[in-house]
Amino acid sequence: MKILAFLLFTITYCLSLSAATVDTILIYSPSMRKDIKCVIIKPDSYQDKNNRFPVVFLLHGHSDSYATCVQEIPNIKNIVDNFQQLIVCPDGGYNSWYFDSPIDSSRRYETHVSKEVIEYVDAHYRTIADRYHRAITGMSMGGHGAFYIALRHTDIFGAVGSTSGGVDFTPFKSHWQIDKQIGDSINYKKNWFNMTIVNMIDQYSASSLSIIFDCGTEDFFIQVNRHLHEKMLQLHIPHDYIERPGGHTYEYWQNSIVYQLLFFKKYFDTKR
Repeated sequence: MKILAFLLFTITYCLSLSAATVDTILIYSPSMRKDIKCVIIKPDSYQDKNNRFPVVFLLHGHSDSYATCVQEIPNIKNIVDNFQQLIVCPDGGYNSWYFDSPIDSSRRYETHVSKEVIEYVDAHYRTIADRYHRAITGMSMGGHGAFYIALRHTDIFGAVGSTSGGVDFTPFKSHWQIDKQIGDSINYKKNWFNMTIVNMIDQYSASSLSIIFDCGTEDFFIQVNRHLHEKMLQLHIPHDYIERPGGHTYEYWQNSIVYQLLFFKKYFDTKR
């Protein structure tokens, strides 16, 4: 029994040495003049100081936080170990939609994610600090945010994803406090048009980003994602689009994030 107990202890100890680790940090935002929390998930091989890693920024949804991916995706550490990527989960506020709000100068979440978080992560972690090893994706509001930020910063990101993303929020004008970020849909009609992914895609250069997005067939965002997919086909924009059974749920996202990170791994591998 003593030998068995020792073997179990040894195996557990060795596994703990090789498992992905989670850092919860504070990143000061000069644009918003406050500290904002962020989670960094490091793969097991990060302990080898000769290794540098590609980075995936994972944006949470409405009413969630920087901690959501760890709390709601129980196997996220195993996923990170499998794909050997750094996962960065910034905080996007309760309802920011990842905009630099045109009506509230105190809310600068586009700047925070696309500049402040990236500068901090590249300065404090062993990243491969170029657009070819940097991807961004997100869930729901975060899926919109990932597209919005990547389309506006193709010099920073090489790949983008979205899962159950609010890629066209114009059918949902009274939902999720969007008007608090960009103004009401009557007096600020241009914002509602220009800041929506399905309209922004018209100005997109087809060769800039490697793109994947998906949505569950029972999700209330399924029609707007189908519309974006059809529009991208018409514009001859290369992309991967996936539908699978599921709703706007963490159960669906726990599955979809694996496909997204596999897609990014394949992209990163072509850039080595």
